[in-house]
Amino acid sequence: MFEQLGKDWSIDKALLEIAKRAVVEVREQEDRIHELAACNQMKVLKAFQEEGVGETDFYPTTGYGLNDLGRDKLDRIWARVFGTEAALVRHQIVSGTQALALCLYGVLRPGDELISATGSPYDTLETVIGHKGNVPGSLRDYGITYREIPLLPQGEPDLAAIADAISDRTRMVFIQRSRGYSWRPALSLKTIGNIVTAVKRVNPGTVCLVDNCYGEFTALEEPPAVGADLIAGSLIKNPGGGLAPSGGYIAGRAELVEMAAARLTAPGIGSEGGASLDTKRLLYQGLFLAPYIVGEALKGAVFTAQVMESLGYNVSPSAEAERYDLIQAIRFRTKDELLAFCEGVQKAAPVDSMVKPIPAPMPGYTHQVVMACGTFVQGASIELSADAPLREPYIAYVQGGLTASHVRAAILIALQHLVTEGHLVL
Repeated sequence: MFEQLGKDWSIDKALLEIAKRAVVEVREQEDRIHELAACNQMKVLKAFQEEGVGETDFYPTTGYGLNDLGRDKLDRIWARVFGTEAALVRHQIVSGTQALALCLYGVLRPGDELISATGSPYDTLETVIGHKGNVPGSLRDYGITYREIPLLPQGEPDLAAIADAISDRTRMVFIQRSRGYSWRPALSLKTIGNIVTAVKRVNPGTVCLVDNCYGEFTALEEPPAVGADLIAGSLIKNPGGGLAPSGGYIAGRAELVEMAAARLTAPGIGSEGGASLDTKRLLYQGLFLAPYIVGEALKGAVFTAQVMESLGYNVSPSAEAERYDLIQAIRFRTKDELLAFCEGVQKAAPVDSMVKPIPAPMPGYTHQVVMACGTFVQGASIELSADAPLREPYIAYVQGGLTASHVRAAILIALQHLVTEGHLVL
């Protein structure tokens, strides 16, 4: 592979040697990831067979979407795979942020309190909550109060402070599994379980909601296995397997899922409405492939960390660390170096490789964002992308990759671009 890459993209021989060494050095991690993906693949296969998936389940529905048997069966499969009572899987959910918003607005009522146990949430949720300014229609606008418990210096949750913050008014605790746009570790299932235990010990009625984006299939189980009441995520991330054209999911306790469904459609309609159109085949097939695709992305992330570390860059997580999400963070020295790296990743894309990513405002973000994302599905984070908010420190968040070989090629093409632009000396 590397010889072909060097020939077709004029990659410096020194970079190719670094890449070859990295492949050898991460072999043990890749073997573990391969076994993880295989086990999760069997879990998905078993769920498909237990629900008796047939060709007719892929047929489209229109209009109200009532009695859509294939849609309802996919919900049940999702619940089996994620270990929950119920699930809602819909192409009408536009993003992971909307899936989480459905949970928040579905469960919370005026006068309730929401606590974030993992510090500041991902940028797009701040406007949903009304944190740092009351946006019309935010939770704050509905009289729902909000507090957040900062993470400890090492990025771990402060369990004592979380327990102290819980009161009779605390209806929901929010837990962000992935790092998002922050230099902190993703949370292991054990850590998520510790948060849930700390919350329930004080107030058993408090709902624990986990933002599961980027975390699906990175472990043998999902957050409900350690006590989470509700999880939500995006279909154009891990569980869509690179095939889902849009959508999101919610899974958890049946009554909570139905409360969220009522916000997606209307009270009294809930999960029974919503035409699937011609999306079901892609959603089924995407879920079936998801464990393997996530494994490929994880292998690519490990390789990325190894190569960037060997060149002197600070990365999180390190190449040898256990991974709980897909995201590989890389810290650059200057804004120009960060932008050049993202330009290089875009050059390696199968789609829009000729485009130069330009920083621009994005809905829900407080800073301009540069996004290298030459993907088949717009903005799909399970496909290879590299993006960053333009703020110090200058960190690129590399995520996804439908094949590990594409990730390896993209990193080398990006590094070669850094060399060409004078940001990296070999």
